[in-house]
Amino acid sequence: MRILITGAGGFVGHHLADFLGGVQPTATLTGTRLAPGETMSPAVQASRTIDLKIYEQVHALLHDCQPDIIYHLAAQAFVPRSFEDPWETLENNIKAQVNIIQACLQLQLRPRIVIISSAEIYGAVETQELPLNEDARILPSNPYSVSKVAQDMLGLQYYLSHELHIMRARPFNHIGPGQNLRFVAPSFALQIAKIEARQQEAVIYVGNLEAKRDFTDVRDIVRAYHLIAERGLPGQAYNVASGLAVSIRQLLDALLSMSDENIEVRIDSKRLRPVDIPEIRGDASKLRRDTGWRPLYSFDETLRDVLADCRQRAATA
Repeated sequence: MRILITGAGGFVGHHLADFLGGVQPTATLTGTRLAPGETMSPAVQASRTIDLKIYEQVHALLHDCQPDIIYHLAAQAFVPRSFEDPWETLENNIKAQVNIIQACLQLQLRPRIVIISSAEIYGAVETQELPLNEDARILPSNPYSVSKVAQDMLGLQYYLSHELHIMRARPFNHIGPGQNLRFVAPSFALQIAKIEARQQEAVIYVGNLEAKRDFTDVRDIVRAYHLIAERGLPGQAYNVASGLAVSIRQLLDALLSMSDENIEVRIDSKRLRPVDIPEIRGDASKLRRDTGWRPLYSFDETLRDVLADCRQRAATA
């Protein structure tokens, strides 16, 4: 078994490689990264530093590794950045995927491909529409979500036009140890850790606390990707979600309860999004039906691990 993970140097890619190294120890695992400084899981046996926007590099990669399964994780995934430079996000996320698909066609490869779309494609919805299943309306509300709509639909199109074995995962919010500090849970957790270490004043700066999100542990997310690759039906889209909506305020309160410090909370206008979806919650019953997946980590357990990770980061800063 030959497996390719694009974006293996990222948060989810690292966790996915760790997981696959445990459940498929005899597989040959190749991972890509954009920059040489990105560290990868020890489970990755062959690492390639390439720009997936450059077709010749993608073609050479696929020619060399001849994958049976491709997990296409590589993407620009930070929503605020997509507002700052929309074309960077659109070009990065769409062109990389097209290059992978075109290279497979030119090389006559038939791997099972898991495309990582996003629940962001559903956009702002009415409360009565929740939880969202895979037939929900697509209403992208930011350039990042537009790029994910394109990736999602391209996956479907190449399944229909060329019968490629493409499955589309639509993950809702995921959190866990090792996540980039631009995201909400590690942002809060590192501030708490720095306050505990007396590295900053006892104040946490926050954005919108009322938004409600469907959070799933990244370790459950990557298990879902593996099960989609193994058991998912080509051409299908699968929500990956807990089915529970938790407000950012609840997330913050839970993290604060795990610390003995007396911490003040202040709103930072720079952390507010131009468009923010009030609530989103997913229905993953299709994923459970087709693959048997269910989340194993509780929300509090995940947050404890995030805070422990950030305490370690603060201690080594």
